[in-house]
Amino acid sequence: MNLSRLINPGSIAVIGGTEAERVIAQCDALGFDGEIWPVNPHRSEIGGRKTVASVGELASVPDAAFVAVPRKDTIAIVRTLADRGCGGVVGYASGFAEVGEVDLQHELVVAAGAMPLLGPNCYGLINATTGVALWPDEHGLERRDLGAAIISQSGNMALNFTLQDRGVPLTHVVSLGNQAQLGFEDVMLALLDDAGVEAIGLHIEGIRDAAAFAQAAATAHAQRVPVVVLKTGVSDLGAGITRTHTAALAGDDAAFGALFDRYGVYRVNTVPELLEVLKLLTVTGPISGSRLLSLSCSGGEASLVADRAQHYDVEFPALDPGHAADVGKHLDALVEVGNPLDYHTFQWGDRDALTGTFTAALSGAFDAAMLVIDFPNRSHSDDSSWWSTIDAMVSAAERTGTASVVTASLPETMPRALREHLIERGLAPMCGIDETLKGLEAASFFGARFGNPLHPIHPVPPFDDQARVSLSEWDAKQILADAGVPVPDGLVTDRPGDVAADIGFPVALKIVGAVHKSDTGGVMLYLESVEDVVAATRVMPSSNSYLVEQMIAGGVAELLVGVRRHDGLGWLLTIGAGGELTELANDAAHLLLPADASAIRRALESLSVAALLNGYRGRPTIDPQFVVDAIDKICRVALEHREFDTVEVNPLVVTPEGAVAVDAVIVKSHG
Repeated sequence: MNLSRLINPGSIAVIGGTEAERVIAQCDALGFDGEIWPVNPHRSEIGGRKTVASVGELASVPDAAFVAVPRKDTIAIVRTLADRGCGGVVGYASGFAEVGEVDLQHELVVAAGAMPLLGPNCYGLINATTGVALWPDEHGLERRDLGAAIISQSGNMALNFTLQDRGVPLTHVVSLGNQAQLGFEDVMLALLDDAGVEAIGLHIEGIRDAAAFAQAAATAHAQRVPVVVLKTGVSDLGAGITRTHTAALAGDDAAFGALFDRYGVYRVNTVPELLEVLKLLTVTGPISGSRLLSLSCSGGEASLVADRAQHYDVEFPALDPGHAADVGKHLDALVEVGNPLDYHTFQWGDRDALTGTFTAALSGAFDAAMLVIDFPNRSHSDDSSWWSTIDAMVSAAERTGTASVVTASLPETMPRALREHLIERGLAPMCGIDETLKGLEAASFFGARFGNPLHPIHPVPPFDDQARVSLSEWDAKQILADAGVPVPDGLVTDRPGDVAADIGFPVALKIVGAVHKSDTGGVMLYLESVEDVVAATRVMPSSNSYLVEQMIAGGVAELLVGVRRHDGLGWLLTIGAGGELTELANDAAHLLLPADASAIRRALESLSVAALLNGYRGRPTIDPQFVVDAIDKICRVALEHREFDTVEVNPLVVTPEGAVAVDAVIVKSHG
């Protein structure tokens, strides 16, 4: 759908009263130089412009319209605008699907037809590159040619983003509301056609079409436009929850996280992170790696940077001896050269000396550098010595070509004049140590991902939640064994004592038919004799049959490996701590399938429990390829059986000889 007339209109119709008047005021304030035509049957003039009584009386067809009338009147007006060939509409009115009026919202979409419809129940859009403000309230945007765009599901959140005073260069802000017709993917693709949009930020509560979103993200990736997402709320996208550990760990949020990672979308957790990351990406841009340098005149700031860096995928490597010696030549003998570097205040106010120090420091093999400095923010303060430090950092960045940012630990100590100066010189004016590290992590993320191909996710067929059934553990294990996944020797029988003697002790005894057998006393382990097995049957829940299995000795670690269907997203692989730790540790990683061996290995190594595979406390060191091969085979079981909803192994016991599926659940459709 072509949104160019809606986002870049030459003419605007505003229909309504107070809100329409505000739209006109905001367009005038932002310098929109196109035509604005108010429509109101009860007023002769709005915003200094003569009105017409109805949309049908407009002398020309508008490129865009803002409709702020009651919901049922909105439908009729939208239909008339569509019939006349309007380029797009913002539906301001509420009272549609968000309050349960699904049929009324459908009627609105039908009325719009092929005409783009934003909303309803939305604030609209602002395009600061052309002065368009289809926006019925105050906002903080100013005219600019380059910057970031933000798309928000929430109108009030979108409003808040426009009011930020952090120096984030914003070109567009779009509120989606109910996404009755236009969704994130549509607006993303439209904004990617604008060369002035250098990054896109998303505030997402839910995605209506994951496949379309993935395609839009892939387009952004191909164009090297960073996409940053703040995901809130809980989506209804995923299939119904089954009684498996995988379902508990692999909720919809985990699935969306895997989707974002698969398609090169960087995720943040707070509003300040979203804004600061967008700022860094638009001003400084992606960087080639995560090797960082920190400069500050305080040991406290240096220590804070070093401490907080542990929480992000960045590093502050030590200076090599030659580089350290070169930097030391510019510093007082009392200063210890390190990274983060506390250059002390011996040179404070000396622009030339600071420039020499910073230039020498930035000449090392770093991907980016950050200067930590908090400015006085009062009109009567003498900030000249602070400016000397800024000038030195700007000069050093320009001389060395090192990507650089300037960081205030507090937003209020990054004054507007400084922000504007730094942006003009290409240094992002960052607010907050953590937000800066998050931004540099994001810049490194995009620097590493851009240029690499994206691999599409594996589609899944529709699944009937009402027709699901869990296979027995024995049947599930036979399917896994046929796929090459090692399982314990065992047999289902009504005479467990006799079978145990044939298998060899010690054995495990399990009742047949329960998913979480251990929760009901349906599992007995390390039984050493026939007598032990017979005695166990007397205390276990009554059962007509038992699964008797060989105990797996020499286990170094227990893992959970689960593959679960997410309609619209595909197959989600979950790898986590297994056995008793599954519910205690909450230690899991998630990937969308297909995933190659390297991706599976990275996910495995990201777990805390992975330390058990690396010789932890005298344990034998395990070849991770054993585990990766077993996980890959479990994934293939799900991918090759269209009728399966969940394939779970818990635990997958890892030994020096291999990985064995000790317990398994497969949920499938009756059909």
